[in-house]
Amino acid sequence: MLNLVLFGPPGAGKGTQAEKLIEKYRLVHLSTGDILRSEIKNQTDLGLEAKRFMEKGELVSNEVVIGMINSKISQNKGANGFIFDGFPRTIPQAEALDRLLNEKGTPISVMLSLEVEHDELVKRLLNRGKDSGRPDDKDISVIETRINVYHKETSPLVDYYAGQGKHRGIPGMGSIDEIFERLCEAVDEVK
Repeated sequence: MLNLVLFGPPGAGKGTQAEKLIEKYRLVHLSTGDILRSEIKNQTDLGLEAKRFMEKGELVSNEVVIGMINSKISQNKGANGFIFDGFPRTIPQAEALDRLLNEKGTPISVMLSLEVEHDELVKRLLNRGKDSGRPDDKDISVIETRINVYHKETSPLVDYYAGQGKHRGIPGMGSIDEIFERLCEAVDEVK
């Protein structure tokens, strides 16, 4: 089974590239952002709790996210693999995901880390905010908070997965197709 962690700061292009990787490798997409937005839209208890975190640019609690991931994996037992988009975001989440996947006999294959310059991230998020209507992509202070939270709390995952020999840094600048080609080369190396 092929399990990919698609990693990078907000605006790195994870969602765009995830769609292409899913199609090519026939993977199940586990985007915590999409799952959380769905919960918010449906105004579930989980969604309302998540909304409080997201409106401040903070990370949603580990317990909430791990529970959602476990449920989604259990619902897709016959999958070729999974692509984790937006998760894990912290070392404790990565450790919890490793425990969960090891219990299921299907560990992470590789972590693909999209590397994009700061100014480009801000530009991409502001442009996405114009199209998507997402409030967290329209407010420059929330965008800066999200990028800072990524660097402080999430970027240590690079070392975590590098320590397992699973990290691959992928230049995230250039055209969508150029970036996708780089991602596929890294995936094909571990397949």
